[in-house]
Amino acid sequence: MTSPSVTATKPQAASPAAAPLALSTPAHDAGLLLLRLVLGLTMAAHGSQKLFGWFGGGGISGTGKFFTASGYPAGDAMAVVAGLTETLGGLGLAVGLLTPLAGAAVVGTMINAIVVHGTGSFFAPEGIEYELLLTAGAAALALTGPGRYAVDRTLPVLRGHRLAHGALAVALGVVLAVVTLLIRK
Repeated sequence: MTSPSVTATKPQAASPAAAPLALSTPAHDAGLLLLRLVLGLTMAAHGSQKLFGWFGGGGISGTGKFFTASGYPAGDAMAVVAGLTETLGGLGLAVGLLTPLAGAAVVGTMINAIVVHGTGSFFAPEGIEYELLLTAGAAALALTGPGRYAVDRTLPVLRGHRLAHGALAVALGVVLAVVTLLIRK
């Protein structure tokens, strides 16, 4: 009889089913980049409507009047906050910079948009489908991370995205959205 330490064993070939899945593939990263660019630049354009009146927007004074009519105190200040949140959150998503926080900024802003817009219908033009899609996309990016083609890959803290970072950021966005909604009249 031979001892187990002397017995020769053949190396087992890894079956395709047993092979670990790659966490990131070029196709996955390209898809995340496309989603980040479209969602982020869309949000940045919406923010620039509020801040600068670009793309047919109301600027700070026009948007401020809308916020006041919607029950928010200090309409002009809220217009600046919303404009900066959308612009900076959108640009952060587009380039993949501080992606969990950028996604959370968009989530919080869009929760307010959904509540103000109302939920009388799901489909456009009166519905919330557009706002809901932007909210879900931003939350998904915060949870999954930006992918390989992002500025976050150069930051040691965010290089290895963690689900906990995204979940905490989304929770922060939701809490701040609720606090903002609570100050409405």
